[in-house]
Amino acid sequence: MAYTSGTLVGRDTELAALAGLIGVGSPTPGGAVLLSGDAGVGKTRLLTELRDRAVAEGWQVHAGHCLDFGDSALPYLPFSEVLSRLATALPQVVEKVAAAQPALARLQPGRRVLGSQDREGAAIDRGDLLQAVHDLLEQAAEHAPLLLVIEDTHWADASTRDLLSFLFSRSFFGPVAVVATYRSDDLHRRHPLRAKVAEWSRLRGVDRLALAPLPDDAVRALVAELAADGTSAAEIAELAERIVPRAEGNAFFVEELTSAASGPERWVPADLADVLLVRLDRLDDTARQVVRTASVSGRRVRHDMLTATSGLDAGALEEGLRAAVESNVLVADRGGYAFRHALLGEAVYDDLLPGERVRLHTLFTAALRDGVARGTAAELARHARLALDLDTALSASVRAGREALEVGGPDEAAYHFQQALELVADPRRRIDSELDVSKLVVQAAEALTASGDPERAAAVIREQLERMPDATDAERSRMLAAQANALYITETDVDPSAVSAQAVTLAPAGESALRARTLATHARILAAVGRYDEAESVGMDALALAERLDLAEHVSDVITTLSGLKKSGPVDGLRSALRDAVAHAEQTGAVAAELRGRFLLGRSYEDWADFDEAERWFRAAIARAESAGLPWAPYGFESRWQLAWVQLVRGDWDAVLTLASTADPHPPPIPAAMLDSLRLMVLQARGEDVAAPARALRRFWEREGAVVIHAAAVQIVAAARAEDADGVLAVYDDAVTVLGRIWQEWFSARVRLAALAVGALADLVPRMSAAERERHLARAERLHEDGRTVLQRYADPSGHWGPEGRAWMRRLEAEVLRMRWLAGTAPAQDELLAAWRAALAAAEEFGHVYETAQVRAVLAGILRAGGDLTGSREQSDLARASARRLGAAPLLERLRALGSTPVRAESRPDSLTARETEILTLVAQGRSNGEIARQLFISAKTVSVHVSNILGKLGAAGRTEAAAIGRRRGLVE
Repeated sequence: MAYTSGTLVGRDTELAALAGLIGVGSPTPGGAVLLSGDAGVGKTRLLTELRDRAVAEGWQVHAGHCLDFGDSALPYLPFSEVLSRLATALPQVVEKVAAAQPALARLQPGRRVLGSQDREGAAIDRGDLLQAVHDLLEQAAEHAPLLLVIEDTHWADASTRDLLSFLFSRSFFGPVAVVATYRSDDLHRRHPLRAKVAEWSRLRGVDRLALAPLPDDAVRALVAELAADGTSAAEIAELAERIVPRAEGNAFFVEELTSAASGPERWVPADLADVLLVRLDRLDDTARQVVRTASVSGRRVRHDMLTATSGLDAGALEEGLRAAVESNVLVADRGGYAFRHALLGEAVYDDLLPGERVRLHTLFTAALRDGVARGTAAELARHARLALDLDTALSASVRAGREALEVGGPDEAAYHFQQALELVADPRRRIDSELDVSKLVVQAAEALTASGDPERAAAVIREQLERMPDATDAERSRMLAAQANALYITETDVDPSAVSAQAVTLAPAGESALRARTLATHARILAAVGRYDEAESVGMDALALAERLDLAEHVSDVITTLSGLKKSGPVDGLRSALRDAVAHAEQTGAVAAELRGRFLLGRSYEDWADFDEAERWFRAAIARAESAGLPWAPYGFESRWQLAWVQLVRGDWDAVLTLASTADPHPPPIPAAMLDSLRLMVLQARGEDVAAPARALRRFWEREGAVVIHAAAVQIVAAARAEDADGVLAVYDDAVTVLGRIWQEWFSARVRLAALAVGALADLVPRMSAAERERHLARAERLHEDGRTVLQRYADPSGHWGPEGRAWMRRLEAEVLRMRWLAGTAPAQDELLAAWRAALAAAEEFGHVYETAQVRAVLAGILRAGGDLTGSREQSDLARASARRLGAAPLLERLRALGSTPVRAESRPDSLTARETEILTLVAQGRSNGEIARQLFISAKTVSVHVSNILGKLGAAGRTEAAAIGRRRGLVE
């Protein structure tokens, strides 16, 4: 059993270790290694790589294979195979040894087949044969280091095992290495190789190397390699997440599951099932009955459960278990038993007859329900559902969901509650449940929201509202409040405040926990949508009611909401109120309110670019969310995402990549997309081509505005690097359209997108024709006006346009002036420099390390073009230091280009020759050297010489600056 991947995945360490043990690449080759591992884990694949490496080092490699002939194994079979190979490669050596050691001839393949006429009747001395093989290997190694590989020794006959013992215990004077492999999962307690391995391991010079299962990351990489052509990255990631827990690091299982593209349910590809079930066929009837019963439990089964369900008495059960354990089908595990491979358990379960499954699940259900065997509500729900006992399954599912919430498992809780909702609607149930379905719906929605999937939460409530046309006002109020709570943290066309207002209207009059909860939710949502006065009024009513009813969690929720409303006064007042709210939430155990308070504090400091304090509060929120088992819950995840953004701004890009890692634990789709957008920004700034994954994020644009902002920024830069000016504007337009629809038209981040777009256009001006330059300059002016409109319409109760907003507005103004300068409608040098110095000051105030370096690089070019070489060099050096620390390769390249041409003082206009002026005019039109050469009927090399002279005379770092200087001096139109 072997897998066929063309690339060795996840085994570099083991390959290096194995090569080192036998001396490949060493001046003293030789040694012996016992290589073990489960079937399919990758032993043969590793040996293939070892062979290639050894051959590349000048070794000769010969392999022999043991075969499964049962009790009819042919003695010394793998050595006959090796002798055949040596007879072909080194016939003179084989003849020489055979002449001196006649016993060697007995191993020749031709002497061992039926019908052979050359069969001597006399027995030979076994010691002579063993020594003959040793001598053969010794003399063959005189030609080149020799690696002998004997594979699958778990099938070896006794003679082969004895010969290996001889070779391991007798030293070689020449460079001979021996590697013997075996399947560790086949070595049951009575296997004859088991004692031999223990014996060999004690011999001097014999090393052991156990091949462990592949780590999860390697399995994901292997799935990506094996996936069919055309499979998207998202589809590969989804497939890998399904395969990782099932394959358990076994490369063969990974390949079979990937090729079958098996679904998430319990199903094993037929070919793989056949391989796995061979183990079951080797067991007697009692052991098979035990194993089949165990498969109904899943990967693991407790002993008391088997006692209750197997139908065997204690003696027969123990006998069957012993046989299953000795055959490595089951292993003892924490008071019970587990299948050695999860897929083996699945294959056995899939092989059960439908009636047999129902019967066994019924026995498991009874054992759990009656307390005969220990178990959880989740186990009872599963077995009852598969036993078609739907009433028991419903009550157990609800209980399992509540238990999951108590231990911080929102994902599991959401699953169980949704299972319960399906069972509520199942007409096959025999007993009408007294369960309040509206409360179950809310529990499911809250669990989904806490697990990071509020979209699903809102959809579940919408579906249940349609299913319950006769619901009472109180039931509808309860569900609508939960729906509003899910909607306000998603991008939706539905106004969440209208939904929460309807919930308040339907809530029962008077004093009730439901009314207090509904008012608290409505106040929170009014605050979130900017209706602060209403939020305060509703919040005060909610607070008074919650305090009268002694509802501590609702009190903390409302206090946090009211504390966050203090934006119109001094910022210190807001922060003080939020700290008190967090302390109150901690005292009352209101985790959601505590997370919201910590997040709001972090955002308050972030808005004022106090990143140290922002990081402190965000990290506290992340830690609290993780300790509560809610890493993707509202405000816990948002704190992680905002912290990643803070670290991006501060220039700690490695921290960004750590925070944005989505491998473990695997996040829901929207949080994963949000983190990916930040990760791609770092990778792009370091020089990677991330255009394709950035485009892939477009499917999330309508669902999350944060993804739009950052993914669009990545796409704008990607379009600029591809010299696609129209593509730059298309991305900007698409982003503005989407965000204008899901937010509002003049959203504040529009200034940032406009600044990036105009900067990208400015970089592309030298490659534009005159007509393109005019068209894009006009568009840049309109983007500038867009930014001004955003600033004019910006509304915040604090009246604060923060450091980030100021930095991007200054950048936009400076980029527009640069584009005018490069396009020939040059502003005064003083005006241009003043704008870029203002942009630099704003970027430094904001603290964005990378954007500050970007501004310095542009400013250095402008200073250089104006003849201020000292100032240019100072800005370049500062930008270069930041770029090196960040690993920002494209920025370093820009700075290298800036300093690549010797700078001279500005020359007089008449310093250019007529031909140089003519060429400069064409350069300013964006023509390439080849195009200029064809138009002027000269060679491209001559054009290149003229361009170099022009750059030197004008003191320009490149064609862009030369064109700008030429326009400013009137040398070109």
